[in-house]
Amino acid sequence: MRLKLEARPEPSHAMKYVSPLIAAVLTFVAGFVLFSALGRNPWNAFHAFFVQPVDDLNGVAELLLKASPLVLCAVGLAVGFRASVWNIGAEGQLTAGAIAAGWLALAFPETESVLLLPAMIVAGALGGMAWAAIPAFLRTRFNANEILTSLMLVYVAVLLLSYLVHGPLKDPQGFNFPQSKEFHEAALFPYLIDGTRLNASVFVAAAVVAVGWWFMMRSFGGYTMRVAGLAGSAARYAGFSATRTVWLGMLAGGATAGLAGVGEVAGPIGQLLPSVSPGYGFAAIIVAFVGRLHPGGIVLAGLLMSLLYLGGESAQMTLDLPSAITGLFQGMLLFFLLGADVFINYRVRIVQPMRGATAPAGV
Repeated sequence: MRLKLEARPEPSHAMKYVSPLIAAVLTFVAGFVLFSALGRNPWNAFHAFFVQPVDDLNGVAELLLKASPLVLCAVGLAVGFRASVWNIGAEGQLTAGAIAAGWLALAFPETESVLLLPAMIVAGALGGMAWAAIPAFLRTRFNANEILTSLMLVYVAVLLLSYLVHGPLKDPQGFNFPQSKEFHEAALFPYLIDGTRLNASVFVAAAVVAVGWWFMMRSFGGYTMRVAGLAGSAARYAGFSATRTVWLGMLAGGATAGLAGVGEVAGPIGQLLPSVSPGYGFAAIIVAFVGRLHPGGIVLAGLLMSLLYLGGESAQMTLDLPSAITGLFQGMLLFFLLGADVFINYRVRIVQPMRGATAPAGV
């Protein structure tokens, strides 16, 4: 007797949208077991992880602030993922966007022009697109795997940023710390709530979600991307360009990741540092899939992932847990989601061996 996975004739459409909730519940259950194994009171741990970070106005503001770059990156990635264009390098594209916007801010350090911040937003989007264009070109010209090329370019972007803040863009009055000068007020997003770090970059994220929803759900371009992902041969038969699909998917992810980079350096950071992201570009991949590649679902998944970041920080301070606890919860969430997807698309069959059957002779 053995177990066999058999494809379902028609996977449940409803379960496709319920499975992220199932994955979240299973993550909480696994967290309960984990905290117990670590010798922590599970209820106190859950309070510190999921309630304490958002029990006041500042906590809610931080939740929105951290959700913004996650949602931005995930919406752009979802455009490509729908067409099976696997952009894994959003972290590098975010860094490239931050470099482009930061260079512009440092080039005009004393300006009072209201055009500086919009120019930085454009520069950040273009910087992310330029970084994403490299794996797009390699894929369409040489058939190089975009997963590998986009991922490797992450490390190139991070090292480039490190070189700049240790060299050409280093603050000469920064006591030899690897950082740029702090940006002028005209190069920063205005704060929305006094006493918090929440700034106007959340409006950029909201605008991108709206545009992403229209493109993916209402435009012909979004339709071609869906067809290319569901049935590539049908897309080619219909005359949809595979090259155009790759470029569109990669550039969309690069543009939104670049905008996320602008939101970081022109928001809570306010300057260029050796690292401008705690891994938002990688976490956004989980956000995109938990959100079912739908802009509305991505917003909810982004808030959940943001809470995991805040909860991890709270658990470190309150429960003396390691920083890896955040990544552990992110990994469990993705693991349970993928597991739920397996049972949505396949069912387990028990296969009984045939009586009298003999094993084939060895070679």
